[in-house]
Amino acid sequence: MRAWLIRNGFLKSQKFDHLNTLFLEAARKLDIDLQLIDNNQILAGQGLKDCDLPDFVLFWDKDILLARELENAGIPLFNSGDFIEICDDKRLCHQALYRAGIPLPKAYIAPMTYDQSFSNLDFLDQVEELGFPLVVKEAFGSFGQQVYLAKDRRELEELVAGLSTTQLIFQEFIETSQGRDLRLQVVGDQVVASMYRYSQKDFRANVSAGGKMKPHQATREQKDLAVRAVKALGGDFAGVDLLFGPQGKMLVCEVNSNAHFKNLLDCTGVHTEEKILAYIKEKLSHE
Repeated sequence: MRAWLIRNGFLKSQKFDHLNTLFLEAARKLDIDLQLIDNNQILAGQGLKDCDLPDFVLFWDKDILLARELENAGIPLFNSGDFIEICDDKRLCHQALYRAGIPLPKAYIAPMTYDQSFSNLDFLDQVEELGFPLVVKEAFGSFGQQVYLAKDRRELEELVAGLSTTQLIFQEFIETSQGRDLRLQVVGDQVVASMYRYSQKDFRANVSAGGKMKPHQATREQKDLAVRAVKALGGDFAGVDLLFGPQGKMLVCEVNSNAHFKNLLDCTGVHTEEKILAYIKEKLSHE
């Protein structure tokens, strides 16, 4: 079985190189000929008729137009372009999960402005209904970055003014989950690993933002919710972040299509890359 691992050709670091190495090693164990391909090696626009196409693509990038080109050529993509696009945009993700009846923090999406700035902030009167403090997120961001906390109307207006050229989503702050959350790794219909993340210094629990982590034994409720969220968006695998809502109710914070699982491996010892490739191989063998 031949496969491509598509990565971003402009995003090179030890952090990402290590993840690629994990996938290559897992592929060898599973007798998959996995070739590492940078997205700038195959340009979208003229089709892929002259390429020696693989049996599937592990698409570990967010180059949606390239994903579409590969799918149009008939190559199975994991994850699909649609799923990656929805997860990449926190606004689309919220809307899709809300339509599917997934429990979420309340949220409002900033209105579109052709001026690339908000000439008036009257819409913040509605955003204020979420209460203070409230979370302000840039629509695109990873590792807990591009996420801010506004403690009052003044801070909210300052944040919005400073981010006026950015697409935003405003989210209810879940006080019962301050500085703590769960990361569950879903592959197919299973949660293969989970960890508890916590911070005493930041409202975000992300390890990359200074949080700590420890293994977690997910409950049936938590597992079912994580799997439901991924399936609602049409994904094959993802990292799902859960918040601890009032009265013990779990809420989905985000679904991450290309979740970086190095911290999860260090915390739990579970090799997510092996689980993903084994799942893909099994799925394709039945098609």
